[in-house]
Amino acid sequence: MYLYLGGEAAVDTDQLVGIFDLDNTSWSHLTRQYLSRAERDGLLENAAEDIPRSFAVLTGGAVILTQPTAATLARRMENQERTNV
Repeated sequence: MYLYLGGEAAVDTDQLVGIFDLDNTSWSHLTRQYLSRAERDGLLENAAEDIPRSFAVLTGGAVILTQPTAATLARRMENQERTNV
């Protein structure tokens, strides 16, 4: 199953490690270091058309900044799971 993250980004949910809210996580210096390192290593993709509200971490270390909130992406996953049962 694929999850649409916004922009031109869709990911296979089997590769999804987690989705994190930027408002709740970016206050931590560890999160900021993690995102800076991902950008420096070329693993960060910005799929947000405006200010990103969340980010998705994929297997292999890729990080995608997204416009929708983490709660919105979680609802999308739940809705897809219900329709695929």
